[in-house]
Amino acid sequence: MINVEPGKTYRFRVHNVGISTSLNFRIQNHNLLLVETEGSYTVQQNYTNMDIHVGQSYSFLVTMDQNASTDYYMVASSRFTNSTSVSRVTGVAILHYSNSQGPVAGPLPDPPNEFETYYSMNQARSIRWNVSAGAARPNPQGSFRYGDITVTDVYVLLNRPAELIGGKWGTTLNGISYVAPATPLKLAQQFNIPGVFKLDFPNRMMNRPTKFDTSIINGSYRGFMEIIFQNNDSTVQSYHMDGYAFFVVGMDYGTWTENSRGTYNKWDGVARCTTQVFSGAWTAILVSLDNVGMWNLRAQNLNSWYLGQEVYVSVVNPEMTNKTEVAMPDNTIYCGLLSYLQRYQAHKVSFSGTTGVPNASRITTLVALLLTFFCGYFLRI
Repeated sequence: MINVEPGKTYRFRVHNVGISTSLNFRIQNHNLLLVETEGSYTVQQNYTNMDIHVGQSYSFLVTMDQNASTDYYMVASSRFTNSTSVSRVTGVAILHYSNSQGPVAGPLPDPPNEFETYYSMNQARSIRWNVSAGAARPNPQGSFRYGDITVTDVYVLLNRPAELIGGKWGTTLNGISYVAPATPLKLAQQFNIPGVFKLDFPNRMMNRPTKFDTSIINGSYRGFMEIIFQNNDSTVQSYHMDGYAFFVVGMDYGTWTENSRGTYNKWDGVARCTTQVFSGAWTAILVSLDNVGMWNLRAQNLNSWYLGQEVYVSVVNPEMTNKTEVAMPDNTIYCGLLSYLQRYQAHKVSFSGTTGVPNASRITTLVALLLTFFCGYFLRI
């Protein structure tokens, strides 16, 4: 139960922190005034409900303007799932006015019609960036008009559902199921270790068998990249990019073509870090590669992510400077081919004030081995 006062306006920040299912959020008899998503102010519009896909978040202003004859339902119910299971995946809370005249009564407010395939897509298209809000915002190459910036790289990322690849299950982007190496990518790049990864990720699906590989996108520092997600899976997928806010400029059902650019929103597409891609549809984003690092681009749906539907984008400043990337911290954990450095690291750390620890060298070696194991394990999950 959420207790509220009549006449007041409250901010509700709603996240879908699930692992596979899109949700529809609504409050009985109340409008949801959308004002923000994932750090970007939006054009303020009222909605009666909002589809929130895996990994996404929204802020709504909700005014308590009802007569409080009863309490009101707040509902988060599943979307795009088997209708027979909906009743088992519906979350319900109560909005309680301080002057409420009685408990909530009647059925839950209806969700959108599952068979109106364009409802959710049109709702997503209606979410636009507030270009007049006086606040910090992405400003690629000193211009709010991202639609006028020349695109330097184009990647059309075609996903495929889980399939057997060499006897193991995997999900892919452009025919590659990502394999996390024992040596973390950033360490391998920092120490110039060959053979850990390859900067050869294809910008389109290639006519070759699917495979497991550690293939990385070679991004151009201060470049402007166009990425098109093409969803050939039977379920809605969400994609998240670490380290960046990107502009969502277009989405539609069918297969993306060069002509699809004519439908792009080149003025006020919202800047966010997680976007949905509907089944049998595409979503296009633009991103300014101004943040140096090794950044993960992944499916948010856990089954797809775990089975390899991810890739990293390497962005390197060719000028050696600590202004675009901070130095490695003193407590860096070394794994894989660099695990031998962890022994020296352990000697630099005082784990306790105890002196004369027996078998200290064995303990240090054991710590290094455990760190190597766990570092590789958690990189995979």
